Amino acid sequence: MPKKAEAAPKKILLGRSTNNLKMGIVGLPNVGKSSLFNILSKLQVAAENFPFCTIDPNVAKINVPDKRFNYLVDLYKPKSVVPAQLSVTDIAGLVKGAAEGAGLGNAFLSHISAVDGIFHVCRAFDSKKVTHVEESVDPVRDLMIIHDELRLKDIEAVKKYVEANAKNVERGLGGKEKKYEFEVMQKVLAHLESGKDVRSNNWEAKEVEIINNEYFLTAKPMVYLANVSTKSYQAKGNKYLEKIAEFIKNRGNNDLLIPFSVTFEEALLEAEANGGQEAKKKFLQEAGPGMRSMIPKIIKIGYDALNLMYFFTAGSDEVRAWSVRRGTLAPKCAGVIHTDFEKGFIMAEVMKFEDLKELGSEAEVKAAGKMMQKGKNYEFEDGIIVHFKFNN
Repeated sequence: MPKKAEAAPKKILLGRSTNNLKMGIVGLPNVGKSSLFNILSKLQVAAENFPFCTIDPNVAKINVPDKRFNYLVDLYKPKSVVPAQLSVTDIAGLVKGAAEGAGLGNAFLSHISAVDGIFHVCRAFDSKKVTHVEESVDPVRDLMIIHDELRLKDIEAVKKYVEANAKNVERGLGGKEKKYEFEVMQKVLAHLESGKDVRSNNWEAKEVEIINNEYFLTAKPMVYLANVSTKSYQAKGNKYLEKIAEFIKNRGNNDLLIPFSVTFEEALLEAEANGGQEAKKKFLQEAGPGMRSMIPKIIKIGYDALNLMYFFTAGSDEVRAWSVRRGTLAPKCAGVIHTDFEKGFIMAEVMKFEDLKELGSEAEVKAAGKMMQKGKNYEFEDGIIVHFKFNN
């Protein structure tokens, strides 16, 4: 009888093991970070043309747009609705030398340490009205400055660890476990000093567990946002974008680049504020064929970059999206709603959104035999609708 194939070992993700994850908006001064934050959240934080106008990070929770959620709200007509949300932090501009304290470097780098993923904003537009901290527009140089500062800060952190622990490891204190941890950190240091990010290596699961204790800046997932002029956005390209895309590709992390335009998005928001949805529609039509806001895409991609997904609970009282990390098992997902659900977990009754939409009601889904009962080892999928059964 052939042996049963062994299950592949579960991949451990870099980063904090929690559902309350945040994206931080990072870049040089005056590239459009705070303006983007204002657009994302519709909160008016300072966005003056001055390098350090944003000293304390501003945080906003932004609804994740989802047509499935809207459909469930229309279907159940609940008293309360709670969509999935993305937490975004506006972090003041880094400058060259930040890792050594230049500008307000150390404070800003600590703000980056507190987030779980990075929206890396770079300037890809020419303007005499908006000053550039490096006195010229060169997006690849700017991206490299930020990458170098984050990497240098990580190198500093690993060196501190190595210096603090080298003698104890030599004496055998902490045993094999401490020795292995020390070896992993030496490996991380060599990787960083070769010019690479922590996240660019294929670390083993045991190594990831150790790396995750350190909250390295270059271990965080990154989404690149290239801020272009309205004219370039309408033309769907400019002289900078190809160079930026090549730079990102050469780094080898499969990161996404989203070109967007602060000036276009601000004008679109103003049109909507003054004339509602009709004015917004007219603005987009006049802007040219295929013109649309990039903000929904930025929100969704940021949420995905954090390895987050959500499941729904739906009824006449409430339709709600619950955020969990990809790969989370059913009992842990139940615990997101209430710890009692996890402790007394019996099973999850699950239906796929597509089945509900096709058949029109829970009763019809059940009648078609498409309501599934899942146990403790079920790995939740994005967008499923769930009822939990548990012991009190």
